Amino acid sequence: MLEVRPFLATIDQHIEDDRASIMVTLGLDEITYSGTAEGPSESAYRARLVGEATLRAVEAIVGGASSFDLTAVGTSDLGPVKIALAQVREEGFADYLIGSALVRGGDPGAATAKAVLDAINRRIARH
Repeated sequence: MLEVRPFLATIDQHIEDDRASIMVTLGLDEITYSGTAEGPSESAYRARLVGEATLRAVEAIVGGASSFDLTAVGTSDLGPVKIALAQVREEGFADYLIGSALVRGGDPGAATAKAVLDAINRRIARH
């Protein structure tokens, strides 16, 4: 069982022509785990790519014990703040895991990664 939760270390984005490649690196204790996702470079798709890359890094942490699917991702205004929202399903479970995070400094990518972590942290603590 994980005693500590993974944290967002870095998000690297590489955009070339009409394709984007995103690498999310998570830290756990003193070890880092990375996940990648590729897709269209339009900004409307970037949150999904960040979320997918975050889940691939989580899967590296749990060592194949679980597979996760990002079923929905987005941002919303909540009063005076903007939040990122993530909906995740774990293979073998019927329920949805929901997470949220504040968008700070105009960076929805970091907030999306944190929303994904918020959604799955309690679940992966069992692995």
